[in-house]
Amino acid sequence: MFRNKKFLISIVLLVVVGLAAGCGGNQGAQKEVGAEKTTLTVGATPVPHTEILEKIKPILAKEGIELEIKEFTDYVTPNIALADGSIDANFFQHVPYLNDFKEERDLDLTYIAKVHIEPMGLYSKKISSLDEIEDGATIALPNDVTNEGRSLLLLAEHGLIKLDKDAGLKATPVDIVENPKNLKFEEIAAAQLPRVLPDVTAAVINTNYALEADLVPTKDAIIMEGSESPYANVLAVKMEDKDNEALNKLADALTSKPVKKFIQEKYKGSIVATF
Repeated sequence: MFRNKKFLISIVLLVVVGLAAGCGGNQGAQKEVGAEKTTLTVGATPVPHTEILEKIKPILAKEGIELEIKEFTDYVTPNIALADGSIDANFFQHVPYLNDFKEERDLDLTYIAKVHIEPMGLYSKKISSLDEIEDGATIALPNDVTNEGRSLLLLAEHGLIKLDKDAGLKATPVDIVENPKNLKFEEIAAAQLPRVLPDVTAAVINTNYALEADLVPTKDAIIMEGSESPYANVLAVKMEDKDNEALNKLADALTSKPVKKFIQEKYKGSIVATF
């Protein structure tokens, strides 16, 4: 009897130990599998940035990286979210804007890839050429520093105005030294520019917002920046993450041959790859 009882206890102990070992083994495997998978959250404006990011999801999946895209519809929140760690990277802005924003707010941000250029253009619902712009016409401009300066440089390049030679990329209407047509300027949030087209003679609009409004830059823009524009859109990260392996794999995917082909075929010159 005693021997049988002792034997049964031994069997029970062996079963318990075996189950515990089995559970421990499963947990270890789950942790190991989880460790192999990385999730990156990237902030982006809808067009074309989200569309391009969607294109590279399968490429990153093969590298063990799951890409989550968080959409923004303004130019301020994505950098704030990046700085406070709410997202791992963002993809929506050009280099001058990033540099101006981080200096103004003392943010430790940088970029690890130049991806494409979105040529800025002048659009209108009322005219189809520069010759039709009348004296005293109203032109709407983006109200953020770098894009306003960029839009004024575009107008100056085509002879509508002349800017102070020292104004540079941060020119504002105050820096206009010659205005032969007495143009008036309205400074408006970039995302709202397509909506004000019925109320102004014309507006200088960033390509991403033009595309969202179903405007075709190569067809609808009265004038447009050339492909040599220095305003390349970039993948921005925190300075401390610039050597992060997963983020650099993201950068490689964004500057890969499939992405270049996608940009060429989908946007047909409205957006130009920089690589």
